[in-house]
Amino acid sequence: MTPAEMALREDTVAAVRRLDTLGMNRGSTGNLSVRWGEGMLITPTGMGAEDLTPHDLVWQGWDGSQAGPWKPSSEWHFHQATYLQRPDLNAVVHTHSTHAAALACLRRPLPAFHYMVAVAGGTDVPLVPYHLFGTEELSQGVGLALRDRDACLLANHGLVAAGKTLPQALKVLREIESLCEVYLRCV
Repeated sequence: MTPAEMALREDTVAAVRRLDTLGMNRGSTGNLSVRWGEGMLITPTGMGAEDLTPHDLVWQGWDGSQAGPWKPSSEWHFHQATYLQRPDLNAVVHTHSTHAAALACLRRPLPAFHYMVAVAGGTDVPLVPYHLFGTEELSQGVGLALRDRDACLLANHGLVAAGKTLPQALKVLREIESLCEVYLRCV
């Protein structure tokens, strides 16, 4: 493992733990990936932030190959779909944060009710129709929604945010979660 890869793994684990501390994820919910080489490093399925180490991250190649001690998140499909759709993105974060999940359970997109919605790259945050987690249909929906946005809601599920860097993806995620809270208070 190169020093650059280890540094990226350490930053990724720190980000997962920060999301847990902020209450954006609980237990083993949510997942996070970063582009690395001809694939991505992604959190393993079923592992909470408190147990996660840099060596636990799974490398998932675009060709389906994997390396690491664990299985990748069951949501690896939509992470890969996002990276293949958007070569400019290098980080994808998925949470079940309270306010975004609540809005998603109402099956409503986040409209342009506040100017900061633009942080996601457009005039709204689209809603991907409900599909079972880990399915090709959900992956296609996320890939389509993030074609020209940096965030989307997943019906009855949660929030996906992306960025050119991991800090940028986290910023988008936190802003959209905050906006979902404000919007739910308005309606």
